[in-house]
Amino acid sequence: MNFKVLLLLTITITYYEGAAQPRAKGIEEKVQQLTDITAKKSVIPLNINKFKEYVKSPPRDYSFVVMFTAMAPARRCAICQHVNDEYLLVANSFRFSAAYNNKLFFGIVDFDEGSDIFQMLRLNTAPVIMHFPAKGKPKPADTMDFERAGIHAEAIAKWIQDRTDVQIRVFRSPNYSAAVAFSTLFIILAGFLYIRRNNLEFLYNKQLWAVCAVFFCFAMVSGQMWNQIRGPPFFHRTKTGPVYINGGSHGQFVLESYIVAILNGAVVVGMILMIEAAGGVKNHDPTRTLAEGKRRRFQSVVGLILVCVFFSLLLSVFRAKTQGYPYSFLFK
Repeated sequence: MNFKVLLLLTITITYYEGAAQPRAKGIEEKVQQLTDITAKKSVIPLNINKFKEYVKSPPRDYSFVVMFTAMAPARRCAICQHVNDEYLLVANSFRFSAAYNNKLFFGIVDFDEGSDIFQMLRLNTAPVIMHFPAKGKPKPADTMDFERAGIHAEAIAKWIQDRTDVQIRVFRSPNYSAAVAFSTLFIILAGFLYIRRNNLEFLYNKQLWAVCAVFFCFAMVSGQMWNQIRGPPFFHRTKTGPVYINGGSHGQFVLESYIVAILNGAVVVGMILMIEAAGGVKNHDPTRTLAEGKRRRFQSVVGLILVCVFFSLLLSVFRAKTQGYPYSFLFK
């Protein structure tokens, strides 16, 4: 009887050891496969089979950050490409940093290639970034809130650090656009002052300084502070060509803020011209009165054209960023 019990215990222990060994081997095999893929691509493309194998199915002792997106032009997701660029920047920064390890992997699911994954997770929007922890199911905090955190790479890295305790330092390529723009403006102003060095009375012109002050104000309210905080790209390149206006209301490009500032400034210049033209003729000389009247009429027409054209362009930019806005003026 004791021999039978001992034999039964031996068989039971052998069975559980045999069952545990493939489990450990399964984790090692998964990690090795993911490491090999990551060595070629920092972000792993996932279809339904890979998603179930690497993300959903146990055993798993690593975290997986997955972005769900819709990159096809037919989906008209303007913000998807921008978030994809920032997400790829985070993944590359982690892949080539000293903090890299096999406890965290990055993946991506495109709607056209993994719509069944969207249905499985009940996702009806894009882009979405989710964290799948090593143990347990994702919680509400494992879905990144773009409204609060933002969509730039630094915000994504900070959110990943909060969820996984993995600190990622984002490495961006230097952007010299601001320095080049400032240098170009300085050279133009310096050259203009050198050419007019013998006639600088225009520096005492109140209208000139008023226009410059207005341009400065619009430059400050056109989104420059947002650019400094969020660090968006200068513009975006797509397969169909460059994009200068971000199609979403939650983001903008650096060049977009310059365009908005110029359009606002042009509208103000037109308003100033019309106000000056409506000031009345102060000269009592009939000849000069007629000439000044023609000049003021021409000035009022130019000002009206500036206001109408550039306000229409501003409205078009707003329509492009706010889907469904019904109103337009001259241009659509």
